[in-house]
Amino acid sequence: MTGARFDELIHPSTRLSLVATLAAADWADFTFLKDRLGLSDSALSKQLATLEEAGYVSTERRLDGSRRKVRARLTSAGRDAFNGHVAALQAIVANAASPTEGSATRP
Repeated sequence: MTGARFDELIHPSTRLSLVATLAAADWADFTFLKDRLGLSDSALSKQLATLEEAGYVSTERRLDGSRRKVRARLTSAGRDAFNGHVAALQAIVANAASPTEGSATRP
């Protein structure tokens, strides 16, 4: 596990939701992800491709009878990036909640 590190690739809300969903599972089916995140096939495919290109996600395509099934999972690099991003967000929130002396005051 790496330390807190804000990750611009993961941060956009759609990707953050996707990575958070994948972090909670070993593998997730494409249909589950699409329904859970409320994305179209093409939008989810684009997000998965972006994350896969960065090495954060691994996908597997297989035939199930006559239908093609796709599933995805976080790689160890993706899990480390997600955990580092969450830690960075927590640090941002903690710092905002505890202003230092001489900083802005609340009304």
